Amino acid sequence: MIRVIFTVESGIVTGFELRGHADCAEAGSDIVCAAVSSAAYMTANTLTEVAALPCTVTEEDGHMKLCLSQDDAKDTAAQTVLSGFLLHLNALGRAYADCMDIKISEV
Repeated sequence: MIRVIFTVESGIVTGFELRGHADCAEAGSDIVCAAVSSAAYMTANTLTEVAALPCTVTEEDGHMKLCLSQDDAKDTAAQTVLSGFLLHLNALGRAYADCMDIKISEV
């Protein structure tokens, strides 16, 4: 199961953490893992390379974490991208509820 935690500070999304694998199909054929991974990398790349925001990003097999300071997260581009990612994962989570667990962590 993919476990996702979005960090929210004072109503502002400041980052996310993904852990695990969907295990909905064999490795290399799992469309849920592929969809989540692709969206996560697009989110991280858009924030760091396109919006040029100073994000801390760590990733390894089955784990990705992205963090922004609250000040940097207030950037309109950051909120647009992170809110879009949250909406996308919520939609995937509804479609594949037994493969994903999504939580919001208010700090």
